[in-house]
Amino acid sequence: MERIGIYGGTFNPPHIGHIQAAKQAIPALGLDRLILIPAGVAPHKTLPEHSPTARQRLDMLRIAGADCPGLEVSDMELNREGTSYTWETVDELKKRFPDAELVLLMGSDMLLCFDRWKNPEKILKQASLAVFSRGGRGETAAVAAKKAQLEAVGGKITLVQNEVIDISSTQLRRLLAFHCADPFLPKGVGDYIRANSLYDVNADWKHLTMDELEQVVIRLLNSNRVAHVLGCRDTAVALAQRWGADVTDAARAGLLHDITKALDGPLQLTVCSEYGKVLNAFSRKYPRTLHALTGSLVAERIFGENEAVVSAICCHTTGKANMNVLETILYVADYMEPNRSFPGVEKLRKLAFTDLTAALKLGLEMTLEHLKDQGNEVSPESREALAWLNQEP
Repeated sequence: MERIGIYGGTFNPPHIGHIQAAKQAIPALGLDRLILIPAGVAPHKTLPEHSPTARQRLDMLRIAGADCPGLEVSDMELNREGTSYTWETVDELKKRFPDAELVLLMGSDMLLCFDRWKNPEKILKQASLAVFSRGGRGETAAVAAKKAQLEAVGGKITLVQNEVIDISSTQLRRLLAFHCADPFLPKGVGDYIRANSLYDVNADWKHLTMDELEQVVIRLLNSNRVAHVLGCRDTAVALAQRWGADVTDAARAGLLHDITKALDGPLQLTVCSEYGKVLNAFSRKYPRTLHALTGSLVAERIFGENEAVVSAICCHTTGKANMNVLETILYVADYMEPNRSFPGVEKLRKLAFTDLTAALKLGLEMTLEHLKDQGNEVSPESREALAWLNQEP
């Protein structure tokens, strides 16, 4: 009996994680063929603004899978009107291949919400499920429980250890905007994206007005980061007005200071590598601290910001010795903007408008104490910043 795998998704865009998972699944599951099916209108997510057309996603997927034996790309969901429900796809394939055994591939996150899909019982009657699992903390028990639940009603579920590169299409779209995505794109996909000006790769963001900059920044942030960034911008402006710094520079630095914050540690390292930045031992050990550095690189290269803005962004997390007024303002604003809530923040807010240097020192001291309590190392830059402040008369 022929075994046919079904691998659906938005593929917006397709990346090497998708293709490596497909290549891994074919031998692991004994598939005779694996059909990749881009969704027309996905039921579980809304495509972000400025996404490619469905046909462009199909083109990219065909390019991505061109060199993979046993892999096929189907436009069947794109040719259906309305929402692309998996049960309809499985039903259609069962009619096309009545004697075949269908295997539906999905990630563990999709398994955990499978009973909320449209007509999950119809899927289980016509296909088995193959679930890619990374065995992360908390995932193993939840996946095992859901597997047992579905098997109790007649489902057939196989767990496949996922050893492929862990990157989401959302993160990849950010890397594309930052011109750092090539390591994660299958051969030919990057050229297609650039030729068709997809995912902002050819956008000119070096002459944006303040309102335009805000709109672009919000698109590139996680939604839970937006209020903080806007609060930091407004606080930096208020401090710039109080202490005589350039208000425009303060506002732009505030908007851009966390522009790469959504990237995880490994992707922070990717940005540094793609931009040719050599890192010290501390940064390599703690890559999550790199968003200030990578943010400054993106601010300069992608947004064309001036040296003052770039420098302020670069040291807004750790500080450094001999900080100027704008650098100090951004560090303090990031620490005490209105959405922050921690013991001592009100004291810091009052101090910021009466003695900016003292506010910087207090912020550094609180940071070092917090890191010490957590058993974490302190960056060399933070130690140097506090040492410099302590030697001031």
